[in-house]
Amino acid sequence: MDALKGFKTIAGLALFMVALQLLNVATGYSLMAFGLIPRTVHGLLGIITSPFLHASFAHLSANLVAFLILGTLVIIEGLNRFLAVSAIIILLGGALVWLFGFAGVHIGASGWVFGLWAYLLSRAWFQRSWGNLITAGVVALLYGGLIFGFLPRQGVSFEGHLFGALAGFIAAKVLFSASRSRFNAAR
Repeated sequence: MDALKGFKTIAGLALFMVALQLLNVATGYSLMAFGLIPRTVHGLLGIITSPFLHASFAHLSANLVAFLILGTLVIIEGLNRFLAVSAIIILLGGALVWLFGFAGVHIGASGWVFGLWAYLLSRAWFQRSWGNLITAGVVALLYGGLIFGFLPRQGVSFEGHLFGALAGFIAAKVLFSASRSRFNAAR
């Protein structure tokens, strides 16, 4: 996959989030009903929908810049890799928030962002190469402050951050262990 096509995919997802936010505002934030609500049957749908919903344009923009950068760094590995990493982060991270999150509506792409961040850092450990180490170093330098997102704060789903990051780590572990196993079996 060429870099431009990958960036277009990431930009398309970002534009989808912006369009959804415009619709959300136009409908008096009625889409908030599709957020993740822990331990409720209705809230299960939010595992899939919550990363695309935001409480405000400030909330959305806070997530979009990091999503564009980190998502692009992952999609460079290919669309299938980006989709696999994102699916693990969204589904596993969301399921963990649904199981263990505090009561209330959890929304926003920050769990996805934390997952991409943790994936890029973990990838350097599970698949050691100069490219991965340099990428992890740059990601740590630019986004090292994300570590403070694990601290509980009023109105912030730190559980989404924590479980998104855990899912990103697991994505790296699973995807690179599978790659290594196939490589070793082919020897």
